Amino acid sequence: MIPFMGSIIQNEQIADRIYRIVIENTTINEKNQKQMIPKPGQFYYIRVNDTTDPLLRRPISIQDFDGKRNHIKMLYRTEGIGTTQISQKKIGEKLDVLGPLGNGFTIEDAEENGSVLLLGGGIGIPPLYYLKKELVAKKVQVTTLLGYQTLSDSFLIDEFKALGETRVASMDGSIGIKGTVLQLISELEKWDTFYAVGPTGMLKAIQQKWGDTAINGYVSLEERMGCGVGACYGCIVKVDPSIDKKGYKKVCSDGPVFSFREVIL
Repeated sequence: MIPFMGSIIQNEQIADRIYRIVIENTTINEKNQKQMIPKPGQFYYIRVNDTTDPLLRRPISIQDFDGKRNHIKMLYRTEGIGTTQISQKKIGEKLDVLGPLGNGFTIEDAEENGSVLLLGGGIGIPPLYYLKKELVAKKVQVTTLLGYQTLSDSFLIDEFKALGETRVASMDGSIGIKGTVLQLISELEKWDTFYAVGPTGMLKAIQQKWGDTAINGYVSLEERMGCGVGACYGCIVKVDPSIDKKGYKKVCSDGPVFSFREVIL
């Protein structure tokens, strides 16, 4: 973890309450690049302003990383005072950033010509783009399922389609099929590994669907964070005690990505 001041290259609304921000990190060099270059599934912890209101930084997952220009692309949804203030930042302004933080997706299990399924719901979708790009570069066959509430809050669909097969669902049927991402799955389809990011209800349904099967899978959890580095124990998740005797782990430092059989949702 290295703090840096990132310069805002882009900050624009792309859907209902959804914004894309691009930050340039000029501090990456040959000596620190192993620490500074993000992996799919990691996040950055952003200080909103120079005051104590709001006090806590805001965690935002990584949608993509351009290594040639050291540009970090992130998508976020305006929820409260913190993300609203970030949405008001202008091009050229500086942001106080910590990261990359957390443990990201394990892609070593995905073999060349293997089959992988990505499942994303709502604001959980962005980190799957960086993951899909890395998997496709490894010549892995990737199918992506994206779920939204409605057309107006949908995003990144064309970008995902450009990387390979992508199916879409929405709760009101205004885009794609009407229903959830799980309803996009044919029972005849099989995958070696899956990666899922989204609301807890979606992840619970995935656990129930595949918990007793041989499929390998990972889930990325969304949780409120205090420190972002595992010191405050403010983002605890219960885990199977047979896997960890303590019975819990910290989302910010042990995660946010976990084996889907490990966590108790």
